[in-house]
Amino acid sequence: MADADADADADADTMFQHGSKYYYAMGFGHTVRSFSFTTPPEPGPDAPFKFGLIGDLGQTFDSNSTLAHYEENGGDAVLFMGDLSYADNYPVHDNNRWDTWGRFVERSVAYQPWIWTTGNHELDYAPELGETAPFKPFTHRYPTPFRAAASTEPFWYSVKVASAHVVVLASYSAYGKYTPQWRWLQDELTKRVDRKVTPWLIVLTHSPWYNSNNYHYMEGETMRVQFEQWLVDAKVDLVLAGHVHSYERSRRFSNVDYNIVNGKATPRPNEHAPVYVTIGDGGNIEGIANNFSSPQPAYSAFREASFGHATLEIKNRTHAYFAWHRNHDGAKAVADAVWLTNRYWMPTADDA
Repeated sequence: MADADADADADADTMFQHGSKYYYAMGFGHTVRSFSFTTPPEPGPDAPFKFGLIGDLGQTFDSNSTLAHYEENGGDAVLFMGDLSYADNYPVHDNNRWDTWGRFVERSVAYQPWIWTTGNHELDYAPELGETAPFKPFTHRYPTPFRAAASTEPFWYSVKVASAHVVVLASYSAYGKYTPQWRWLQDELTKRVDRKVTPWLIVLTHSPWYNSNNYHYMEGETMRVQFEQWLVDAKVDLVLAGHVHSYERSRRFSNVDYNIVNGKATPRPNEHAPVYVTIGDGGNIEGIANNFSSPQPAYSAFREASFGHATLEIKNRTHAYFAWHRNHDGAKAVADAVWLTNRYWMPTADDA
């Protein structure tokens, strides 16, 4: 997923075949190093695929544990929910922290696609040096195929992988009505998503829309208000976020059609709604977010303040298996899991 423009994507289409292994080398002289990667299968409704799900990784002891557990569980590609290196916690333009993070994740990134979402720690830039554009270190190191997705910026885009259509949104770029991101998402959901070819519709963002942790509480609310109806109408299967340094999985609830409880609007069950997962538990540098509200809200199915990662294993057009693994268990141990039924191919009673 490293091609930065449509021409590069077109060239890649002529170079690579789906479901094939390729070898490449980087370096020169005595420092040439060899790597390999396997391209995803051709998009199709029953193409199986396994994603790793990681957010807020950083480069700590816990970060290493997360990546090691993911490697042991195995996956074909990673959906990454933002906050990569946490280099912005260090002196201005500490490129060394970006470099050390690159070397740290190379053991996975060099061998399979990582699909990037920008987080608040990617806003890094130095206005005191005359810089006016955020995301500078990120955009110079981690290009995205945004032009191939008809996007105008590298921070919101989409990719088709096997039986999944993955939509990446930018929490820290403008998304109000008639902004470029707003217009792009409207066109993406109504014109470019083909559920007959890629039945699984997955959305990535950094700041969660549903979060019962007091850390970063309600920070994703304005984007939720702007886009939740669109996602419900499109029957999105799964919305993945980071930012909050813990794990939480929702039931299928929606604020589009809500109840009034004790004078407050509360989300209510909606089988058309996505499952929302907060997975900002990769390791970071700031510690775990152990401050959940009490009581646990009805929309929250499972939550825990632990570091870990998740996997999403798409079996076919109708079923996928989601599993979350905490770091202090064995890699194969599953702390939370759910079978997901596809919103497009498995209509609900309301559709009858």
